[in-house]
Amino acid sequence: MFNDVITAFEAFPNFFYSTVVIFSLMIGSFLNVVIYRLPKILEQGWYKECREFLADELADVPVDKEEADSPKTNNTVISLSKPDSTCPHCGHSIRFYENIPIISWLFLRGKCSQCKNSISIRYPLIEAATAGLSLIIAMHYGVSLNTLFILILTWGLICLTLIDYDHMLLPDQITLPLLWLGLLININGLIVPLESAVIGAVVGYMSLFSVFWIFKLVTGKDGMGHGDFKLLALFGAWLGWQLLPLLILMASVVGAIIGISMIVLKKQNREQAIPFGPYLAIAGWITLLWGEPIWSWYLNSLV
Repeated sequence: MFNDVITAFEAFPNFFYSTVVIFSLMIGSFLNVVIYRLPKILEQGWYKECREFLADELADVPVDKEEADSPKTNNTVISLSKPDSTCPHCGHSIRFYENIPIISWLFLRGKCSQCKNSISIRYPLIEAATAGLSLIIAMHYGVSLNTLFILILTWGLICLTLIDYDHMLLPDQITLPLLWLGLLININGLIVPLESAVIGAVVGYMSLFSVFWIFKLVTGKDGMGHGDFKLLALFGAWLGWQLLPLLILMASVVGAIIGISMIVLKKQNREQAIPFGPYLAIAGWITLLWGEPIWSWYLNSLV
């Protein structure tokens, strides 16, 4: 059965691409849930741990009504599956036919079916981006294990990019499994030799770790979060150490251009921290697909 499906995919590429797009649209809908809920799940867990650690000190501290109703402190357990999705304005439970990727948003004209408040266009955009990036990967790698694993990486990077953009946070729950996956798939050299992958993970982490501490010793400030170290280690595990300089260069250039543009357009305060994770994720994804020709062109241009 499985071999028949693979044979059909190879014989009819358009069937393969269509399947990837449809499946990725559904994945994109799930990614919207992860992006929205995972930071809340982590926040609730951290708050619970702090209250347990400080139980004696907080025993006599009154809790006001606003704090008691907060998802951090009440007994409502948030997970990726519970509670059911609802409209944030009126609490209307989202029915299954109101949650069809892109189509439901267009059919509802971007509004809740009950209260008519706007539903952010961000949701269908994430679904469309997931499908579009997945299609690029399918067309680039064809019917192969590379496609399967790099799709998983891409979906994780979409979550990391938007969570970091929203919350300045790169959750270990996503970053570390992808790092280990990169090492595992390279045991047999699927993308790069295992030796290169291991060195890449170490060099990726230590390079930003060193920059962080040099900057901290010179300025007394934190220049970046520890999640950025792990994200670059992740790419080192997938790409090997040879392409890390290109990745860092691309991420720095894109980050500088966007950061300066936002300051000039007054959408970003000069003192406000800018997440570096999205630029690493974008540069890493591009490097994974087209890093070798880009790096060769860059080196030849220096000669």
